[in-house]
Amino acid sequence: MNAPILEVTGLGMRRRRRWALRDCSLAVPAGRVAALVGPNGAGKSTLMLAAVGLLAPERGSVTVRGSVAFVAQDKPLYESFTVAETLEFGRRTNLRWDGEGARDRLDALGVPLGARAGRLSGGQQAQLALTLALARMPDLLVLDEPLANLDPLARHDVMRTLMGEVAARGLTVLLSSHVVADLEETCDWLVLLNGGRLQVSGDIDDLLAGHLVLSGPAGDAEGLDAVSASVTGRHATLLVRGERAPDPRWSARRPTLDELVMGYLRSPATSALPGPVAVER
Repeated sequence: MNAPILEVTGLGMRRRRRWALRDCSLAVPAGRVAALVGPNGAGKSTLMLAAVGLLAPERGSVTVRGSVAFVAQDKPLYESFTVAETLEFGRRTNLRWDGEGARDRLDALGVPLGARAGRLSGGQQAQLALTLALARMPDLLVLDEPLANLDPLARHDVMRTLMGEVAARGLTVLLSSHVVADLEETCDWLVLLNGGRLQVSGDIDDLLAGHLVLSGPAGDAEGLDAVSASVTGRHATLLVRGERAPDPRWSARRPTLDELVMGYLRSPATSALPGPVAVER
């Protein structure tokens, strides 16, 4: 098995005298689109900053096998630069640079080269920031809340651009979002952080196939090993690990990604972590 493009081992990071990440170990295989999910303060941005080398680990290690590009949540751009000047600045400050591809992409998106970055719409600014990152021709693209503050059409356009690059290049992507619906159609790997600890990591299809949503009598719920449970009167709905219902009194179906994520977030002490990904030495 090939080595993962991103490997984190025993990572510990402190922010403002508290542990933002503790004992975090994960591996993201090459060619995956990984969703990084968790509540505010879970450590998502800290993990991303460590992955791209902007924060040094206090404990453990972070290894990226290949080149990396990063787009921060606020999508920083020089607002007084025109789009053309922004691309030229990128060309002058990067050893690897696909200027022709960047111009073609922005032209196809209708982003005018003569416009100043600060006068672009939110969606156009997001596309420009993403184009700059892609023009570096990275092996790993890290995106911190790339869809934040965008309208639905702009969100769709940004994700369509991203997935086109993934398909064309075999690019690996790690992206965070609070909106699981934005990730369900595009991501195939899930990394769930909760309270600074890794709670879930793995292939999304495998995770969904390994869990069930059960509905049935509340009185029979106590004997089940549930990830999370919701009880209304005599009726209970549970998220459980497994591939079949325990008995006919329970109706069973596969969870959605949102149900899986919310089930684990409601139970911070529970985890679904696979065995380690094999690493070539």
